[in-house]
Amino acid sequence: MEILNKLVYAEPENQQAKDLLADTFEQIGYQQESPSVRNSFLAAAFELRNGIPQGASPKTAGPDVLRAMSTSLYLDFLGIRMDADRAEGMTFTINLITPDNGEKFIVEMSNGALTNIEGFLAENPDLAITIDRSDLEAVLMGQTSFDDQIKNGMARLDGSDKVYEQLKSTLVDFQLGFEMMPGTGGVRDSDQTNPFEAENPIIPE
Repeated sequence: MEILNKLVYAEPENQQAKDLLADTFEQIGYQQESPSVRNSFLAAAFELRNGIPQGASPKTAGPDVLRAMSTSLYLDFLGIRMDADRAEGMTFTINLITPDNGEKFIVEMSNGALTNIEGFLAENPDLAITIDRSDLEAVLMGQTSFDDQIKNGMARLDGSDKVYEQLKSTLVDFQLGFEMMPGTGGVRDSDQTNPFEAENPIIPE
């Protein structure tokens, strides 16, 4: 495996070497007790033979799942989606208030990280965002954008609009396909376009 792995990295277009490495990965994968380790080897074997899998990615988040997502979890999700390099040098504090369920949060950008504290509000935030949780759910599900909610008066911004634009500029889409092994194809672009959307869910017909 070590010899073939180095050969594939040295010659990414060498399909014969890739096929041999795929055979090796497959046999090692079959011997694993851990499902995650087994799946990693088998996925790499598939990719070496066939390239990155194409087609739509599985969707596990439906409307009910997104409605059940807590606001705190959603803010954590935004923190995961944030590109720390884009956020370099940014420092600001946002108060988020959802009046219909009585929730309030401090959202802070500092040291390239976006964090939140539930149940508190900053005394002098750079920006305060007020939006009903039910209207936020429409954003999560991709039914509308946060910008549209602001234009329609469903969300209110008090303070610096620049902070909102800064936050939006740091959010990136997850790439749904990427090379595990060299020479197996380019990155498949994500189809997500709304920076505050949680995931493109399956909407029942």
